[in-house]
Order: sequence, then C-alpha cells, then structure tokens
Amino acid sequence: MRKRIVGLPSNQHESKFPEGWVDLEQIATVEVTSEDPNFPVESVFSASNGPGWRAREKGEQQIRIIFDQPMSVKRIHLKFVETKVERTQEFVIRWASAEGGPTGEVVRQQWNFSPTGSRSEVEDYEVCLDGVSALELAITPDLEAGDALATLAEWRIA
Repeated sequence: MRKRIVGLPSNQHESKFPEGWVDLEQIATVEVTSEDPNFPVESVFSASNGPGWRAREKGEQQIRIIFDQPMSVKRIHLKFVETKVERTQEFVIRWASAEGGPTGEVVRQQWNFSPTGSRSEVEDYEVCLDGVSALELAITPDLEAGDALATLAEWRIA
C-alpha cells in the first residue's frame, strides 16, 4: 500500500489567528523608532504570546504598520502591560489612506498604570477604515516624569 499526505492548498489552511485577525507578518512592513533587542516588535503581532515590545529609549515612540496593499480595517485591538512602574501613559492611533492626504486620528487614550492595582490595559475598537495604507501607534509612556519606557504586549487588526 502506498500512502501520501497531501496538504491543503495554502488558501485553505486555518489561520493561526482566531476571530478573523489578520496575519500582519504576511501583508505588511513594520517601522519602529526604537527597540530593546530582547523585546522585538514582531512579537506583538504574533499569534503566540511573546515577550511583547519595549522601546530602547525613553520618551515618545512610534510603531507604524505599512500595508503591502491598501486594506479595510474593521477592528483594532491593543494590550499594554506594566507591572513595575507607576505611570500615566497616552497613546494615539492614526491612519493614512492610500490616496494620500493627511493622517486621520482614530483614538487618543490615557491610562494610569499601578504595580499594586491596574497592571494592564486592553483596548478594542470597532472602526470602519477603507483604503488604509498605514496605521501608526504613538506612545507617550509617562506624561509626568518621562522616565518610563514604552511597551506593548499585543496589536491585532481585523
């Protein structure tokens, strides 16, 4: 008896991302203003829980996703975790259309982290953005002292 194991065509494989999240590694390039080598930015886009991203330098940081082809974005999910430093963080999500023009602000949000209380922030936004060529996340990690490093645990897009 002969046996062959024949895989499914690539378009029929189950996505490694649940709930319709997009596999950004396949369709986009990421730019980042700084990065701790032990906390690489690609881990925030992975389906498995990695170490998350952490900036190498203090101050405002930006992560930009540049899509290979313009796409529609219906949902944006972010998760931040801070277990050591009490701080007030602000982030802004902006998007750019394929047709050019100025970037549009999707959301601006502040959050207070406390090692003895609020250690994580999860934000999930339903949006209706068509023809998106890029998404940008700008993080100001500490509005008061300015000594904290920006971090991000997850970034998902559907």
